[in-house]
Amino acid sequence: MFKRRQRIGYLVLAVVLGHVILISAQVNVRQEGNFLQVVSFSALAGIEEIISYGTNAVGTAWSRYVSLRDAEEENAVLRESIDQLELRLQQQNALARRARSLQRLLELRNSVELLTLSAQVIAVDATPWFRTFTVDRGTGDGVRQDLAVIAPSGVVGRVVGTPGPRAAKVQLLIDRNAAAGALIERTRAAGVVTGVDGQSLLRMDYVSNLEDVQIDDAVVTSGTDGIYPKGFVIGTVADVRRGDDLYKSILVAPVVEFGNLEDVLIVLHDDRFAQAEENE
Repeated sequence: MFKRRQRIGYLVLAVVLGHVILISAQVNVRQEGNFLQVVSFSALAGIEEIISYGTNAVGTAWSRYVSLRDAEEENAVLRESIDQLELRLQQQNALARRARSLQRLLELRNSVELLTLSAQVIAVDATPWFRTFTVDRGTGDGVRQDLAVIAPSGVVGRVVGTPGPRAAKVQLLIDRNAAAGALIERTRAAGVVTGVDGQSLLRMDYVSNLEDVQIDDAVVTSGTDGIYPKGFVIGTVADVRRGDDLYKSILVAPVVEFGNLEDVLIVLHDDRFAQAEENE
């Protein structure tokens, strides 16, 4: 009996709730729609807002990704352009240096009363024992052994060995086996300069302890060796001391930067060469 009454009560409650829902469905909310419509609209609006937010977030992320990719591509193009510009600048600097070198060589050639032949350094063999380089002139150009080689700054060395038709080897003055007759320009004290093992300095021998030699005195060729024309600059006195025997101990710093040579002049022996030495 009790359960039957309980069932009737539940039924009545369900009928009442049904009426309430039906009545609510007819109620206008701000004259814009019924309650169910508002609830449905609100739910859909929330879902759309979530979807819109997600879509915007994805769109923003994609835009940033695309922008980054574009920036990376632009940076790659800029780096390539910079590399090309740096390469061109190096090439222009090299051409400018070569032009200056050739200009100085031309000025030297015009200033000396000697027959000379321009040559370009094409290979270097610099070791602590043998210091030489190769030039692009040979027997086909009139080059032969023991011809002097000079540069705008001073004496470079001499041709050694047997030249080829289009190439010749030049022994640098700082080679340990090299030698040249020399003078202290200020006092005309004579001696011989030779290379020193493993050093970029020269040694000047056979200058009497009685001679006046000072630091920074200019040292020039004497012409007595029959190879180097007289009066060409060799270097300056870097150190001078009284020797234990009859001769001073003198070190000479060459004026030529042998490691930077690109172009040189080979002095050819001819009548003009002989005449120049006679005039001296």
